[in-house]
Amino acid sequence: MSRETVKAKRERAEEILRRLEEDFGEVHIELDFQTPLELLVAVILSAQCTDKRVNMVTPALFHAYPDAAAYARAEPEELEPYINSLGLFRAKAKNLSKLGRMLVEEHAGEVPRTRAELAQLPGVGAKTAGVVTMHLGGEHAFPVDTHVGRLARRMAFTRRLDPDRVEEDLQKLFPSERWMVGHQLLVWHGRRTCMARAPACDRCVVEALCPKVGVVNAKVRTQAAKNRAASGAGVGAKARASRSRTKRPKGLTLRPVNDVD
Repeated sequence: MSRETVKAKRERAEEILRRLEEDFGEVHIELDFQTPLELLVAVILSAQCTDKRVNMVTPALFHAYPDAAAYARAEPEELEPYINSLGLFRAKAKNLSKLGRMLVEEHAGEVPRTRAELAQLPGVGAKTAGVVTMHLGGEHAFPVDTHVGRLARRMAFTRRLDPDRVEEDLQKLFPSERWMVGHQLLVWHGRRTCMARAPACDRCVVEALCPKVGVVNAKVRTQAAKNRAASGAGVGAKARASRSRTKRPKGLTLRPVNDVD
């Protein structure tokens, strides 16, 4: 098979986004928030946790801590009860307390808009900074989370594993004004169709455009499962047959080994 040219890859990538847009309609971040601070806190809490779970705890948290000063005054132990159903909640509570103090001391209590400034805040990495800055209109970004990275490799947009390098490759494929919607479309597609273990290729709207790098064909998986089941059934039948052949003859009494004549 001939190697795909850069031009052909860009055309295929844009067509994938176009079809996903047509399928999903308008896409948006699935975290609930009203203010820049609420957005930042929600994205921090979403690390290794579902958006749905985060949305369950943030209403009470946002009500109790409405601004950066409130987080700055709070000790981590005071924050923990609000988020203890989330993964890594103790570390996240410490980061929120530190975040409040840093926002008050260095940013007058406001959330910065630039990615570089955001990345300096406690609990904020490159992905979080990218998500926040693009939603606040600060900078264009194509943040790479687990879904975006997985799909980028399956669709042969990149071969790299490091999120920062993957983002570089994606930014080269799409014009900057498409980065935000591209990020969100890949996230939605990764959650709803192109799952990690069992991608639903049979109902994927971009199946014809996807090289499916690293994906085992669904028919192959099904046949392998049938073979394993049949093999297990065969082993079970043999075991049962073996046990039936070793039954003791009628009338034979086995005495315990510690019996004394």
